[in-house]
Amino acid sequence: MVAPLIWLASRSPRRRQLLTEAGLQHIAEHPGIEDSELIAPANAKPSEWVASLAYLKACAGAAIVRERGIDEPLLVLGADTACVQNGRMIGTPNSATEARSMLESFCSESHEVVTGVALIGLETCETGVPKVRSLFASSAVVKWGNVSEAEIARYLASNAWQGKAGAYNLRERLDAGWPITCEGDANGVMGLPVAAVIRKVTLLYAGGVS
Repeated sequence: MVAPLIWLASRSPRRRQLLTEAGLQHIAEHPGIEDSELIAPANAKPSEWVASLAYLKACAGAAIVRERGIDEPLLVLGADTACVQNGRMIGTPNSATEARSMLESFCSESHEVVTGVALIGLETCETGVPKVRSLFASSAVVKWGNVSEAEIARYLASNAWQGKAGAYNLRERLDAGWPITCEGDANGVMGLPVAAVIRKVTLLYAGGVS
């Protein structure tokens, strides 16, 4: 059997790349949610917060699909990633100044990266809740060595920090030779724990997706 098409509620090139490398057929479109404007409550658990944002994106994506009258077997995928350091959640920087602060705080320290994932079907209950749904979170610990001020300055000037949780992408920085190690799912750090997604997609498809 062929797994259902995945509608990725995101234009993230990293998430698209991970899905492509995993052989998962997908379409990607921005759900219209600007989550950078949302602020987590002071008592929010990082895993619950990113899973909630992922669900919000997936629901917005599902609404777009329904409006277009697409009725083939399909799962809508939403994801959100945040870094956590000393109990503080760190999202996507809004400026180079914010990005510099994030990067400098990571140097010679460790931090956690949490990615929330939501997979939902299009059919809903009377309450509007998707009949087929799965929410989960993946976490990993990332440790940085020392990165020089000059190297950080060059990186900031490239604007490669834009649109990235914590202002960096793990694969890109490793390829650039930065002293970084990861304990846990590296794909989750890059935006999508794709092995876990495949397992969930298989289970949801076996249960029937509509």
